Amino acid sequence: MSLTQARKQELINQHQIHGTDTGSTDVQIATLTEKINRLSAHLKINKNDHSSRHGLLNMIGRRKALLAYLQAHHPDRYRSLIAQLGIRG
Repeated sequence: MSLTQARKQELINQHQIHGTDTGSTDVQIATLTEKINRLSAHLKINKNDHSSRHGLLNMIGRRKALLAYLQAHHPDRYRSLIAQLGIRG
């Protein structure tokens, strides 16, 4: 379920704010969304994997907090990011 280094670098390159940005809110939300999508697919197959489900709920909560921060402080970046990632339709 973890991201490969190449996929993580792709996400960083797509969502970074400046050239050396690797940990901005946008990048964190993008990587969490990718992890959530992968883990959701895993849980559709393995319905009784409760520890992974617990981890998924933790990731969703973390992403929700980051999205709330981004919406409060940078509404334009928030709108463009949710459109790019296809969340909160």
